[in-house]
Amino acid sequence: MGLLTGVQMFLLIWLLWLPAHTSSLSSARALDALLQHYAYRSFVPRPRTGVVYDGQVPSNLTGIKVAGLRLRSGSLRTRGFQMYKEFQLPVGVVEERYVERLVFVYHNLGNWSSLYYSLPAGYVFLAPILGLLAYDASNLSATNLPELDIRASGHPISIRFSEVMAKTTVPHGLVPKCVSFDLQGLLNFSDVLLDNTCAAFREGHFSIVVESTAPSPAPVPSMAVLPPPAAGGGKGSQGGKKDNSKQIWIIVGSLLGGLALLVLLGLLVIWMLKFKTRKKMQQMEKAAEVGEALHMTRVGSTKAPAATVTRTQPTIETEYLP
Repeated sequence: MGLLTGVQMFLLIWLLWLPAHTSSLSSARALDALLQHYAYRSFVPRPRTGVVYDGQVPSNLTGIKVAGLRLRSGSLRTRGFQMYKEFQLPVGVVEERYVERLVFVYHNLGNWSSLYYSLPAGYVFLAPILGLLAYDASNLSATNLPELDIRASGHPISIRFSEVMAKTTVPHGLVPKCVSFDLQGLLNFSDVLLDNTCAAFREGHFSIVVESTAPSPAPVPSMAVLPPPAAGGGKGSQGGKKDNSKQIWIIVGSLLGGLALLVLLGLLVIWMLKFKTRKKMQQMEKAAEVGEALHMTRVGSTKAPAATVTRTQPTIETEYLP
């Protein structure tokens, strides 16, 4: 039991240290799993098929919206779904790993969009990231489910963005673009259709962006924004020095955290070896206790084991002489 407790403690410390040092893709995938959990929690004990249920995220994710929609695979393929938030699911949408029922989980990352999804240099978001992922609906209390691979076999899935920055913020001569992120983090650009609409044939995350050299605007002015950084009273060079100092401290903290984990792992290995040695000694002592006790005899002032019966009687050599 003590061994299991030590291993569990090491894993707990590792999991607490890991999120602060993961890549943006790993962070985005972890957020997908978390939002799947909160979308499934939104379903009532007996949810109705074809009804959208809005989920509630914890306070530390305020500004992110999540919802769940349960559908039959056959109904989705033959009838589609007219409007699920900003998504329109056409006839002919199928999943590659067939399930009887599936759940579409909707994401609206709001002002968290640029934190989890990075754009190439010179591009900025004009709309929040919207996500559409599909999961098996056979167990509505399950967590960390793998995504289903959905595909529009006929008309594409339409995403009509209702929250887009005003066109006056777009630099003259530049045209907004649709951007999509797949589950591997790869992005793809396409043209914006009428009424701020984008098209997609698979699941993923989507937004509208524009190429710009100006400072990045907030995705949606009316939405809750993250706390702004503290205003500095010095020049721009002082701000740059503060940023560099912060990055250095992050690197130093990461190295110290890794070193602490290595030390902890070494101590855990030493403890395991000592535990195994102590266990072996206890087994040997127990085996010695159940063995046959030797007869003790006193030789002078010292006790020593002695055989009670000799197996071969001694014979005097002269007895064999004629």
